[in-house]
This record gives sequence, C-alpha cells and structure tokens, in this order.
Amino acid sequence: MKKLAIKLNFWAKSTALILGISVMSACSGFLDEDVVSQIGNDYLSTPKGLNDGINAAYSTMRAWYGTERGNNFTIFGTDTYTNGADGSWKFMNTYTNQFDSQNGHARELWDEFYRGINTCNAVIERSVNVTGVSAEVVMQRVSEAKFIRAHHYFILVQLFGGVDLQLEETKVPTKEVTRASVASIYAAIIQDLEEAIPNLEAKAKSSDYGRATRPAAEHLLGRVYLTKATSEAGEASDYAKAETLLQSVIDNYGIKLLPDFGDVHAFGNEINDEVIFSTQYTRDPLTNGGGNNAHVFFLMEYDVQPGMIRDTENGRPFKRYRPTDYTLNVIFADRENDSRYYKSYRDVFLSNRPGTYNTTFDKSKETVTFAAGDTTMWLPGYNMPASERAKYPYQVLTPELYTERLFPALRKHMDPGRADRTQFEGGRDYIAMRLADTYLLLAEAQFRQGKIGPATENINVIRRRAAYPGKEAEMEISESELTFEFITEERERELIGEQSRWLDLKRWGILIERVKMYNPQGAPNIQDFHVLRPIPQNQIDRAEGGASAFPQNPGY
Repeated sequence: MKKLAIKLNFWAKSTALILGISVMSACSGFLDEDVVSQIGNDYLSTPKGLNDGINAAYSTMRAWYGTERGNNFTIFGTDTYTNGADGSWKFMNTYTNQFDSQNGHARELWDEFYRGINTCNAVIERSVNVTGVSAEVVMQRVSEAKFIRAHHYFILVQLFGGVDLQLEETKVPTKEVTRASVASIYAAIIQDLEEAIPNLEAKAKSSDYGRATRPAAEHLLGRVYLTKATSEAGEASDYAKAETLLQSVIDNYGIKLLPDFGDVHAFGNEINDEVIFSTQYTRDPLTNGGGNNAHVFFLMEYDVQPGMIRDTENGRPFKRYRPTDYTLNVIFADRENDSRYYKSYRDVFLSNRPGTYNTTFDKSKETVTFAAGDTTMWLPGYNMPASERAKYPYQVLTPELYTERLFPALRKHMDPGRADRTQFEGGRDYIAMRLADTYLLLAEAQFRQGKIGPATENINVIRRRAAYPGKEAEMEISESELTFEFITEERERELIGEQSRWLDLKRWGILIERVKMYNPQGAPNIQDFHVLRPIPQNQIDRAEGGASAFPQNPGY
C-alpha cells in the first residue's frame, strides 16, 4: 500500500456519506488511483469497498503529519522553537488573543479527523457483511481502522481535552453532541489498540507497505499510557504497562536503529529499518492532498544572500521556525562528541549563482566572489571575532549575527524531489514513529518507576548511535547523571522538528514554565489555560444547545 491518497469523505456529526471515492489499484509495487463516483451505499460491504474505505481513513493522517497545522500545533510555542520572520501564524507561538476559537488549524484538524473517525466507524460496522474475502483479512482491516481511530482520538484529547466520542457510524446529519470525559476517551483509545494488536501483522513492515502493524500499535499504545499517566485519567499502573509495550516493540519485530543518525531522515531513505509507521505521500498532485509541507518551515533566508538563489536542492524558505537560544546553547551544547547538531542543521551553503557581491550580514569583508559550487556561507555554531571571520573568502554566520531571517536551518524535512523551486506540496513520506523514540519513551517509563539502571542503558543506546566514531564512551551517561531534565533534553536532541515537543511539554506538565523560561516571544502572553487548544467555534455552533451543550475550553 505504498501510497495512501484516497479520500472517502464522511462528516461526523454534520453530513451523511458523500458518495465519492478515489480508488487505488496495484501497479509495479505502487498504487495507481482512479476516481469513482456515485458509489452505492453498500459499497463498503464489498471486498474492494472494505479496502478502499480503510485506505480513505489512512489518508486523514495527512491532516496532521507533515502539514502546516500539525507543525504549528507542535513546534510553535515551545521551549526549543520560536518564530522567525514569516508573518503567518505567529500568534500560535506568541499566545496572543488571535489564537481563538476561529483558528483555522483547529477547525481543519477537527473536521478532517472526525471524517477519518467516521470512516473507521463505517469500516468496522460494515465489515460484518463483507463476503468474498478471508476472515483474517477482514479482521486486519478492522484492526487498522481501530488503530487510526485510536490515533485520531489520542491527538484530539491531548490538544482539546474532552471531545465528542463517537464509536458508531454517523449515517445522517445530527446535532446531538457532547464532550466526553478525558478518562472515557482514554478508555476507548486503549480498548481500540488492545483489540487491534492481535490482528495486525506481527512484522516490522507490512507486506503491503504503509499499513499499521502490530509494533506500530504497541508503540502508540505505549505512548498513550505514558501520556495518560500524567493526565487527569492517570493510574498507578500506566508506566508499567507502557514499559511492557515499548519493550516488545524493541525486542520482537526486527526493527533496528540505523547505524548513522544522519541517515534516518536522508532524502530517498524514507523507508528504512528504523521506521515503525509513516504517513504516505506521493508526487502526483491529483492524489497528494496538500502534500508534506514540512520542508518549507525550518529554513533560513538563504536565497537572497550573495552567491545564492532559490532552488529545489536548498528548499523554499518560509523562515517560520527559528531555534531558541536554549536549543542552540543547551540542547546541542555538546558538538564535539554528539553528531546530532551538525547532522540535524545546515552549516554550509554552496553557490548556485556565481559572481561578485557586496556582503550582507558578515561585514568583516566588503565583497565576496564565488564560482559555482564554492562555499558562500558557513555556520560554525560559535562566535568568532571579525578579524577571524575576515580570513574566510565567504560569509560566516555566527550566533551573534542570527536574526529572524538568518539562523540554523533544520535538514530533516528537506525535499529536493519537488517539481520546481516554488512547489509547496512535497512528496516525501513523513516518519511518524521510529525506534529511537521507542527507546526514549521506554527509558522515561522506566525512570518514572525508579528503574534507573535500565532507563540509563536505553538512553545510552541512543547516545552511542549519535556519537561521532570513536566517541561512544564519551557519549554514555552514568545512572547518577540520568535526571528528568536530562530526559527532556535528550528527547529533543534526537527528535527535534518531529512534531512531538509541544505534546511532550504538556505531558510533563511543564509547558507554561518552559515557554516562560526559554521562548521570549511566547513568554509574555502564555497562561495556564494554554495547555488546551480552543474548540473550533463551528463545532460549538452546530451543536444542539450551542455552548451549553458543547462548552468552550476555559480562557478562549
């Protein structure tokens, strides 16, 4: 199932089934897509309809992973990223009153996830009538639907708190909605995943690549328990349950860390041994939805600097997310032993526009001259006097010269495979779950239980992989060095830019304090109520009884 781009549209709680579906057929290891319209109401009860329905549900993962909304919800307004010069959506970083119930991202995510949830409900309910396909396949598809439904509710409950809990297909429009308790939502998520796990493929990669597997469901459930543990629904057994599940992912499926951290997000290597689950994108504009857009947001304004012009190789720089001083000076303080700073961030730009130019930011020299392929900019990551910068025949961008336009650019999501230099809709698959995260989650679950020895070793597995060759011993930490603060930093050294930080800070209960400490743009405005996002106003308006039946989160 190499590319999931189908859209089977359901509007949970607002409209009935729209009779339109994009259908994929296998061809040379990939899936072609055709548009089929005016399908009958019984289509999902056919073998092909069952498959198309679950593929449609997978496509709603694209509302979150690699999108502008998914990144703004998780990267902005944290301790490790603040806003660059891009004027769009800054209020999600600064927590001003523009971040309200009319927020387009909240509305779009809400509607698309509920479409996906209702598609899953339809697949589950109608599966009992499917004939002409084995019971094993039917159960696998139903389990995939439960995985997707659980995933969507897990994101929703973290962002919004109690939401409308719908576990049956909505066939006709209705305005009867309520906000379920956080505990009941977690109970439904856990039940879905526990029921799904036995019937999913017990292997690292599905034989039909892109489908959820048993390790993907175990990884997700492990994170669910870890998150639930610090929520109002938390129970004493949550950490132990998380530990069992995460250890199983590591031990039982042949998933393994890549030897080189830099290869994990290398372009063209999206399908690799470390990936547990990814969201599928394509290069076909007809079927790619809005595309994987993560490639634009983390880039600095290289394209107006001497010797440079925008191209597909270096990316389309939105200048949206700028790393904080905390990220650069604390998270990535060790650059002698730990390779992850230089393998995560661009430090050199090569000329694609030869010529002689006046310098812009580095005034240690008046002009610079470049042939094609010459270094035009170097970001050493440390300050140096102008007299030293003057020795280099190119501009040197040191931390004291960083601005909202010029800062270290994250490599992880760059997409040189785009059709042209302006294309926003990228085609790279988005790695949503990978084994390094499993190790880190496992270490956290063990740390919370006082199992410092095993937790330390699991952290060291990640740190040894991150070491420069010959520096493995220097990268290891002792049990006495493993603190909660170290865990919060290590997760970001490994996972920075991978749509987890805001959710991590909220899970740990330190979002407010960390933004106030390390995000100068967000610090003045963030308040206690910002640990939840605003319920979309259109959801409240279409509820029977309005705000009294479906109340807004406090503060919005």
